[in-house]
Amino acid sequence: MRSANRQPQTRSPRKAPSLAADLADLGRALRSLVDPYRPELYYMRGPGPKWHAKHDPVPAIVDASAVPVLVPANG
Repeated sequence: MRSANRQPQTRSPRKAPSLAADLADLGRALRSLVDPYRPELYYMRGPGPKWHAKHDPVPAIVDASAVPVLVPANG
C-alpha cells in the first residue's frame, strides 16, 4: 500500500541558470554596448525616386522650337 503522507515533489520545470549561461548573457550585453551597427542611421533617409516622380512638379522646360507663334494673317 501507498502511504497517504507522501510529500509532493516541488521540482520546478526550469533548471537553475548555470554560470556559463550567466557569462554568455553578460558577454551579449557587453557586446551590445560597443556594437558599431546603429540601425537608426540606415532607416528613413528620405523619399526615394518613385515618390519624387509622383509628387514633384514637372520642371517647366520650354523648347523654343515647340512654342506656337501667332502670326497675323493679312488678307
